[in-house]
Amino acid sequence: MVRWNSLVLFSAVLIGSATASIVVAQDPVRSKVDDYLKRKGATVLQQLKTLVELPNVSREQKDVRKNAQYLVKEFEKRGAKMELLEVTGANPAIYGEIRTPNAKRTILIYIHYDGQPVDPARWKSTRPFEPKLYSRAMEQGGRPRDWPKNGEAIDEEWRVYGRSTSDDKAPLIALLNALDCLKESEVALTSNIKFFFDGEEEIGSPNMKKTLDAYAEKFRDVDLWLFCDGPLHQSRKPTVYFGVRGICGFELTVYGATRNLHSGHYGNWAPNPGLRLSKLLASMKDAKGNVVVKGFHDSMTPLTEEEKKELAAVPAIDDSLRRELGLKESDNENESYLARMQIPSLNVKGIRCGTVGPTARNIVPNTATASLDIRLVKGNRPRAMIELIRKHMESQGYLVVDKEPSMKQRRENKKIVKLVTTFKGYPAARTPMNHAQIRPVVRRLEECVGDEKLLKVPGLGGSLPLYLISDYLEQPIMIVPMANHDNNQHSPDENLRVGNLFYGVRMMAALLTADPLQKSN
Repeated sequence: MVRWNSLVLFSAVLIGSATASIVVAQDPVRSKVDDYLKRKGATVLQQLKTLVELPNVSREQKDVRKNAQYLVKEFEKRGAKMELLEVTGANPAIYGEIRTPNAKRTILIYIHYDGQPVDPARWKSTRPFEPKLYSRAMEQGGRPRDWPKNGEAIDEEWRVYGRSTSDDKAPLIALLNALDCLKESEVALTSNIKFFFDGEEEIGSPNMKKTLDAYAEKFRDVDLWLFCDGPLHQSRKPTVYFGVRGICGFELTVYGATRNLHSGHYGNWAPNPGLRLSKLLASMKDAKGNVVVKGFHDSMTPLTEEEKKELAAVPAIDDSLRRELGLKESDNENESYLARMQIPSLNVKGIRCGTVGPTARNIVPNTATASLDIRLVKGNRPRAMIELIRKHMESQGYLVVDKEPSMKQRRENKKIVKLVTTFKGYPAARTPMNHAQIRPVVRRLEECVGDEKLLKVPGLGGSLPLYLISDYLEQPIMIVPMANHDNNQHSPDENLRVGNLFYGVRMMAALLTADPLQKSN
């Protein structure tokens, strides 16, 4: 049976793009959500404020559990059957479900509720867990303002500052309000809905596999996982992703003398590990920013023709993004941002060698250490990629060790580097765009956004352990983000644009009312 919404969309296409806005006006669910937000937008913001006020740094287990208990109560108020999935020593995962009579499909919505560590002294907008509303982004001259009252006009350019406003508490508030709106409007859900709220995503979800194994019966009937994390495209257009990059991390330490040496007495004589490490790191990339480690790109799974076509249709934002970030040029002679996100990356996160500024000393340091990560694409394996780095360093004349070198090794080798894996990580994940379970959800989102183009991107630049779903459970995945791209994710002054929060409510309502699975023509 063809949905009324689909007929509206088909008619709009026939009439022409000039009347495409009719789709937005006549989509019943979209209209009901817009009316709901107009009446209760202030309440939505207050709910986000209340949730952000609960500290949620991943390593602080007591705080994380308080968040879990709060969320269980809030979703139970909406008729969901909720419970905490416990694994020894781990933060709880939150599981929930809402059964829909005669539903032929089960959708699981994943959101994480833990957050990154905070350094309050570096926050300029507010204290991390004291959310504050601004008239717009601070960089655009935004100033603090009062929280609105119901019925008051709300500017979608307002920003809410606070830890986890965008990563990842906003989707939780959007989901709660989508449920409220649909219930108030007497709009039925079209699928069985399950929830998995992760309490350890910001530390790599180390216990997610254990949780999936321990509670396997809860996930066997899931037809599609929808992951609500990450930002929309920089153009602010509605965006869906069909995969994420994986990640692994390691540290390199290069050695000089057995102790720090006076730079006057030993400079120009004793090898400087800072210089050697710099040259070693530089040998891994060419002048254009491309990784030149042998074999680094060989294991990539190539994009399909459909994926390449959708990628080419995404608006170019590189010039504006470079202006925003103060960059004259980006890597590989300004190759497009999204194209660079579809290949593995090698990133230097930090370098430590001696000291700088007022504490700098006149020494030749005895060691230099760099911390790196590799973002993996489909086909790359974490251990194999780190092994390629090992082989590259050996080709540069280094003895590669995994612990402090002995005096014998120091005396017998000109160049020594210690390689230590700091994060074993996980591989990338990607589901085909034309997967049968994905098509009706994408179609419903396209109806929801109306005359705005829904951008479809093969892979998100960031990382999530979605391989546990796509590879381990063999269930399809799709990422449905809502946050603004300039949200200072993981950094001081994390923020959420109010318009993105409201988009999230519309998006969630669309997902909850997506067409049942239909067979291919």
